Amino acid sequence: MNQLEQLKQYTTVVADTGDFQAIKAYTPRDATTNPSLILKAVQKPEYRHLLEKAVAETAGQSIDATIDHLLISFGLQILNEIPGRVSTETDARLSFDTATTVAKGRQLIALYEAAGVPRERVLIKIASTWEGIRAAEILEKEGIRCNMTLLFCLAQAVACAEAGAQLISPFVGRIYDWFKAKTGQEIFGADDPGVLSVKSIYTYYRKFGYKTEVMGASFRNTSQILELAGCDLLTISPDLLQKLADSNNAVTAKLSPELAAQADISKIEVSESAFRFQLNEDAMATEKLAEGIRAFCADTVKLEQMIAAMR
Repeated sequence: MNQLEQLKQYTTVVADTGDFQAIKAYTPRDATTNPSLILKAVQKPEYRHLLEKAVAETAGQSIDATIDHLLISFGLQILNEIPGRVSTETDARLSFDTATTVAKGRQLIALYEAAGVPRERVLIKIASTWEGIRAAEILEKEGIRCNMTLLFCLAQAVACAEAGAQLISPFVGRIYDWFKAKTGQEIFGADDPGVLSVKSIYTYYRKFGYKTEVMGASFRNTSQILELAGCDLLTISPDLLQKLADSNNAVTAKLSPELAAQADISKIEVSESAFRFQLNEDAMATEKLAEGIRAFCADTVKLEQMIAAMR
């Protein structure tokens, strides 16, 4: 078996793309999207018609309504290619507004359900701010499952689990990027700081019996992926999926509930003040969370400008 096939023995493989032709090629169970991936996809000739259709069908409505329509169109196409769930992201500009994030989550689920998709097949992606986590807590109680994104540290992960979030997406590659920029060093393998972060989160969750799924995300190389074999899920870009498919080197599980149970760790406090302090103490997490929100906001604005120019 190639590495991708071997990896699937230990971990649920998820496609990290808005390109549903690529999704078809690698047969993942789930798929994730975000504003940057959707923006990238609609600039391709083969997906331009989805943008044009969304603009036409929401004529006279707000640009926000057009974007929602576009997100759902991509989600529906992706769900035709996978047996599992699609993740659809809320507007990053809502990252510090609990009530509006809740309203947006309900709205997106209503659109999916109106198209005949049960809510169990959708994950609403929300930034892992304190306000976003509180929104997820409300949505989860309504049966709306959430994927907590832009997650860079254990404090965020613990707060998400305590809130009952379905799934978290710790960003391996962006953590790696930060340390590489600060130190000038490239750290590969088991010592990669992004890998170590996800391992610590996975271990904490399994040690203390949390049900929240851990999905490593934002990979820069296959080494990061292979070091997390055994993680609940890994969401992987098409280019890295292809590299795994092209290699026949052996893959072994590096994470397991049994190993996590042996860890000598203590529970941490997740009150609002403790969360904010712990996040503030982590320069990498603070900077990457803010940077990630800004980047997603910028790509949403670019998408809005594209739509406005088509009206």
